[in-house]
Amino acid sequence: MLGYGRIFITMRLKKLKPSQLNSLPVTAGVYIFFNAKKSPLYIGKAVNLRERVKTHFFQPNYKDNLFIKEIRKIGYIPLKSDIEALILESRMIKKFQPRFNLLFRDDKKYFYVGITKEEWPMVFITHQPTNNRQLTTNKEGQLTVESRKLKVDYIGPFTDGGALKEALKTIRKIFPYRTCEVLPKRPCLWYQLDRCPTPCLIEREAKIRKIFKKETNLRKKDYKNDIKKIKLILTGERKRLTSNLTSKMRKMAQSEEFEKAAKIRDRIESLKKIFSHREILVEIPQKEKENVGLLLKEILHLSQIPKRIEGYDISNIKNLGMVGSMVVFKLSRFCQEKERKYCEYKYVPEKSQYRKFKIKQVLKQNDIACLKEVLRRRLSHQEWGLPDLIYVDGGKSQLNAVKKIIMKFQRAKFVKPIPIISLAKKRNLLYNISLKNPLSLDKLPREVKMTILHLKDESHRFSISYHKTLRAKLFFLSAKKKSKVSNL
Repeated sequence: MLGYGRIFITMRLKKLKPSQLNSLPVTAGVYIFFNAKKSPLYIGKAVNLRERVKTHFFQPNYKDNLFIKEIRKIGYIPLKSDIEALILESRMIKKFQPRFNLLFRDDKKYFYVGITKEEWPMVFITHQPTNNRQLTTNKEGQLTVESRKLKVDYIGPFTDGGALKEALKTIRKIFPYRTCEVLPKRPCLWYQLDRCPTPCLIEREAKIRKIFKKETNLRKKDYKNDIKKIKLILTGERKRLTSNLTSKMRKMAQSEEFEKAAKIRDRIESLKKIFSHREILVEIPQKEKENVGLLLKEILHLSQIPKRIEGYDISNIKNLGMVGSMVVFKLSRFCQEKERKYCEYKYVPEKSQYRKFKIKQVLKQNDIACLKEVLRRRLSHQEWGLPDLIYVDGGKSQLNAVKKIIMKFQRAKFVKPIPIISLAKKRNLLYNISLKNPLSLDKLPREVKMTILHLKDESHRFSISYHKTLRAKLFFLSAKKKSKVSNL
């Protein structure tokens, strides 16, 4: 049995066979590949356990091929956030040192967080941890010819430099820390952003006026306490930190130091937020970086990546010029010219496939009835091809209206099942026939949010444009008739 917190592993570690990959959860976590001897071959982290583990088997690289045949069991520990996964992976690799993690390790692979042991500790990321760090500064923080050596504490290893930087960026918002090797003469941008304790400014004030010396020592003490808290977070001791902060907050409240208690309370809440579950947790293989289609598939629980999306909108003023529009977005691949292996996927409008519908059967203003007519007429044109996903402007009522039309065509075996989404503008809620509850558009990944908004804006623009054109024609014809009557 793995020993990283024996109780923790017993309670959280789950195992399955390689043939049961679809049983893996779509959430953040750490996974372990075991061989026949129940020894860990490889430990990894993921923001989407199912998709990440699948890539080892279905899109293996040359490293995966070294151990893939030895895997007999897959262990996994579901977690609430990718930061937790990053930290737990680091602890487990350090403790168990799986054979293939060590084999793949080189100077460019693993990352460490270094924290210097000095009056104002500095935090930095490095590939090569050493027993000390050589800096060309003197005790006053100024450049000097003679270099000095500082002792450094290292936390790691971390396998994902990008994720580590993002984690530190988030942590820095709660516990500001110093990153400059040499204390500058003036406060830098990090001071303006409230991300640094500005030892440069504090030390300068202490030199100018000796009365600041006591206050300076207190600030140093507070800063060192914050550095200890950062260490606790990065070493997976978040619960211990939260417990300590809660205890301190209560003491402050009891001694009626309410301002300090409120500050600690805010820090506790911020910690809870960064370690809380994210609604959308998707990891994309490196070869398909920024694949918004894969994100859509996971978020909307689709059976396949939607390559063609059709968006519909209705436009009218009372009963005048009632029209519908259909816009088409296709998933396209864009690669860098020099390094074609790094590609980006985006949905782009296919304007040659846009269609306009002048409402013929609905006599009075009724957006849902108009939408039904547009969908009936559109689905009768099989030669246009069928979409993988339909977007409609509106809320649940519009979603259900489109669903009924598609089901009628489906029963007649004219079309296959087509997923539908609709956007309620007022609260920015995205409805989906596959999910009971709507999704908040603001909480979705940026690529998905921008794609949905682009669909909304383009379908609305196209319908309004056609409506205005039709209304202008009606106005012209009406004016022409009036002139003929007056001439008589």
